[in-house]
Amino acid sequence: DKVVFLTIDDGAHKDPKLLEMLRELDIPVSAFLSDYVARDDYDYFRAARDDGWGIHNHTVNHRELPALSAAGQKKEICTQQDTLEEEMGERPTLFRPPYGAYDRDTLRAAASCGVEVVPLWAEEAFPDRIEWGREDEKLHPGDIILTHFRGEKEWKGTMPDMIRRVVNTATAQGFAIARLEDYL
Repeated sequence: DKVVFLTIDDGAHKDPKLLEMLRELDIPVSAFLSDYVARDDYDYFRAARDDGWGIHNHTVNHRELPALSAAGQKKEICTQQDTLEEEMGERPTLFRPPYGAYDRDTLRAAASCGVEVVPLWAEEAFPDRIEWGREDEKLHPGDIILTHFRGEKEWKGTMPDMIRRVVNTATAQGFAIARLEDYL
């Protein structure tokens, strides 16, 4: 299918205009949350879930996992699994390692607490640009687009600006945006 997937990591900036825009445009999103930045407002993410977002694991503290022991990795991943199950009412089956860094211990730890898929990404979206994973600077069927929950303090723009860039780019290249978990 000529679809790409929009994924948003961490949970730091909780822009209500983002939820409103995605709801109005019916754009599906898969979010990967780190508790240390998401915990101050899980209601925001419950509202996103109620809008059809997939809510998934991005560890408790966003640590570079291969630098931790196997037990340390398991604690980072499985504790966040437990937290998300408690906060969202469902145990995630997707997990994205911070920085895309993982090793065998990471995969074993993730599997031990219910993770089935560890998706990475091909492109990264910002309000003012897309950082391409391939030299042709084009989307390809099944590409996962990564972005982060950020605001104007960190970016040259807002999260709705970033959504406009992603939607305009995908549409111009003939792609639809789909929810990642619906294709796995």
